[in-house]
Amino acid sequence: MKQKIFRLLADLRFAIIILLLISLCSIIGTVIEQDQSVEAYKLNYPLINQGFEFLSWDFILNFGLDHVYRTWWFLSLILLFGISLITCTFLQQLPSLKVARRCQFFRTTGQFNRLKISTIVTNFSLNKIFLRLKRSHYSIFQQKNITYCYKGLIGRIAPIIVHLSMILILFGTIIGSLFGFKAQEIVPKTETFHIQNILSNGQLTNIPTISARINDFWITYTKQNTISQFYSDISILNTQGKEIKRTTSFVNSPLIYNGIYFYQTDWNLVVLRFQNFDHQVFEYPLVNILDEQTKIWLTWIPTSQTLDQGIILVIDNLQGYCSTYDDRGLFLGNIELNEKLQLKRLFSLIEVISSTGLQIKTDPGIPILYAGFFFLMLSTLTSYITYSQVWILQKNRKIFVGGNTTRALFEFELEFFKFIN
Repeated sequence: MKQKIFRLLADLRFAIIILLLISLCSIIGTVIEQDQSVEAYKLNYPLINQGFEFLSWDFILNFGLDHVYRTWWFLSLILLFGISLITCTFLQQLPSLKVARRCQFFRTTGQFNRLKISTIVTNFSLNKIFLRLKRSHYSIFQQKNITYCYKGLIGRIAPIIVHLSMILILFGTIIGSLFGFKAQEIVPKTETFHIQNILSNGQLTNIPTISARINDFWITYTKQNTISQFYSDISILNTQGKEIKRTTSFVNSPLIYNGIYFYQTDWNLVVLRFQNFDHQVFEYPLVNILDEQTKIWLTWIPTSQTLDQGIILVIDNLQGYCSTYDDRGLFLGNIELNEKLQLKRLFSLIEVISSTGLQIKTDPGIPILYAGFFFLMLSTLTSYITYSQVWILQKNRKIFVGGNTTRALFEFELEFFKFIN
């Protein structure tokens, strides 16, 4: 019974079926947005969805299709596929490699008929054939009148390296799913924050208790006034609040600390800060007037005690100026930093308070994944090495010569006839 189970696990057809199931689940995880809020699934996948009634938000949540790659059944498929690869390696690939290393002598002339290339040579020196085989880097084994030669044995290792690389990739995926996490934080500059807004995490994830401070946030612009780059000056703090690491992070260049990555992903404007001639500071909060994808904010500055009269300030950049409108929507002009705004009293715009959006994530399986892909590339190169075999039998003043190869048959034919020409 154990032998039947192991043979089933090592069967190529079984491995292909599991791989197809993993691919199908991956397609589902690509089509359906992952790790979204319940409201987002209710909006995009209503219970009444013509043509796709089965694909409703409750079906997605009940079967874990909102986090496919962390479900028990997806991890089970990966584990089962890994076991299949390991079983195939030990039951098929390693024994095949051992067989390839053995001396497989041909003792009868009839065995040469099964080879791809074979011929009979007369009046030819056997030593000349050995010399040419040696120059072609063949390993030669001889017993009296029979000889066996091979080269390119490392090409037989390629399938084993492929299995090793896939096992490492699967193992790294499981480690990342179980121990990784992803969080999103929107933090005003000069503020300190902890990792709290967790978007997704594995079953065995331990959320770190570190704190960080946003020292500054700024945006650089091109000559056409389009955004060039976002920058966040971030400090990592210890439990006493002392700075232990400080880095300026920007898009595609995250801050890395103890395997935790702080990516620059978003930005926001929070407050316009004014000052009057009495050095009193007034702050007016900004509100995004459309949605999170549209970067336009406004605020209302009342000019009457009843708050029904005033001006509107609109801002869509971090270049230090905003536009002003009256309560009827008529454009009054632009105001820049340190420029005075004439209301019933003079005000001066002294600062635009911004916030940075950081994506914080860790994936301990990444180094294992990189190692797996390295071995996968190595196996691709190794597979181009041809494994060739040559057999020689001397009988009745005739020399029977034959050979086989795993690939590049035409080149092997040219090489073979050079031995006997």
